[in-house]
Amino acid sequence: MDKVLFHLAFPVTDIAETKAFYVEGLGCATGREGPNSLILNLYGHQLVAHVTPDPAPPQRGIYPRHFGLVFQQEADWEALIARAEAQGLTFYQKPKLRFVDSPLEHRTAFLADPFHNLLEFKFYRHASAIFGEAEYAQVGET
Repeated sequence: MDKVLFHLAFPVTDIAETKAFYVEGLGCATGREGPNSLILNLYGHQLVAHVTPDPAPPQRGIYPRHFGLVFQQEADWEALIARAEAQGLTFYQKPKLRFVDSPLEHRTAFLADPFHNLLEFKFYRHASAIFGEAEYAQVGET
């Protein structure tokens, strides 16, 4: 099977602010753009920002709604975190290590865009935890 790309559409209220966060901040490339939508390339995956007159309400915590990437190389995760810090992006949760000394150990950080969309970026110490390690019940935080 050829490489499959992930697609996600999400709400925003302003295209210029969207570009500031996703293009200037995260380094996404832009695709097609209209007055009410913008296609973004996030590490080869298609994000589509759609303008809505009603902003999404802020969440109380990271669940249930967020999206992001799982990096397969720790250096790539570190580079994205360094870029986010250098660009002054808002961390909803600062970088940290979860499930230390277990097969589920991973580095994670959450960013918040200007529209209350949360983005998580992870790197698993053991790649088997990305889809496996089913004998462990932990998924995220309580």
